[in-house]
Amino acid sequence: MNAQGYKEKFGCLEYARRVWAVSSIHGELEPLIALHDRIVTRWRPGDRLVYLGNYLGRGPDIKGVLDELLSFRINRLCQPGMTPEDIVFLRGAQEEICRKILQIQLASDPTAVLDWMVAHDVGNMLEAYGESVEEIRRYLREGILATTKWTNRFREKIRAHPGHNELLVSLRRAAFTEGGELLFVHAGVDPSCSINEQSDSFWWGNSRFNSLDEPFDGFHLVIRGFEKDHSGIRIMPHSVSMDGGCGYGGTLNAICFNLDGSMDDEISIATA
Repeated sequence: MNAQGYKEKFGCLEYARRVWAVSSIHGELEPLIALHDRIVTRWRPGDRLVYLGNYLGRGPDIKGVLDELLSFRINRLCQPGMTPEDIVFLRGAQEEICRKILQIQLASDPTAVLDWMVAHDVGNMLEAYGESVEEIRRYLREGILATTKWTNRFREKIRAHPGHNELLVSLRRAAFTEGGELLFVHAGVDPSCSINEQSDSFWWGNSRFNSLDEPFDGFHLVIRGFEKDHSGIRIMPHSVSMDGGCGYGGTLNAICFNLDGSMDDEISIATA
């Protein structure tokens, strides 16, 4: 992989002393604001920040979440010594669905694809930008040209909100500290493949994640922000799961990690 392609796929956190990781948000704005307010009071020079995906999804204010992410990014970049590469946004399953629905006219069976997306909460994201599942079904029935017209329209609606499209197209597959100590992913890794060979395991997870019995691909610790059971913070010898069920009536979690993998700070915000 060439250097430019590597940077486009992965975030590298340089000169980090600690790294804050934020679990799945799922469109829940108020817990995110409260979490950011607490992070500000605990921030130290040399801290870095990784959001572990699923900004879109079930919650009531998806656009508000993206606006808050962009605003807090600016807030942190105003701190001395911070650079844009010090804050990384990972692509979650919900953002992968968003990317796929913008290409749905290319699917071999777009109706079946849409049905699967509906079962995974795409309707909330569509409604946030003034679209609906029923509307896209109508375009699908009319054929590929009509569906292409719809995807172009939907893309323009996202672009109409400053920064939203730029954020969604800049998402990284994973992030790691430059010394190879910590690896941050959305939902998991396939232990049988190196980081360069991972595919859908990044956003759909892998059943073997919780049973990692040795460091994965040389990393001391792998941290993920989403799991299907939303079981809260779980610490294993070589992995950490952080999903407290934000968007499902649970908590939005943030953990600050030292480079040796130990937890230096923790914040949990209940979903109202």
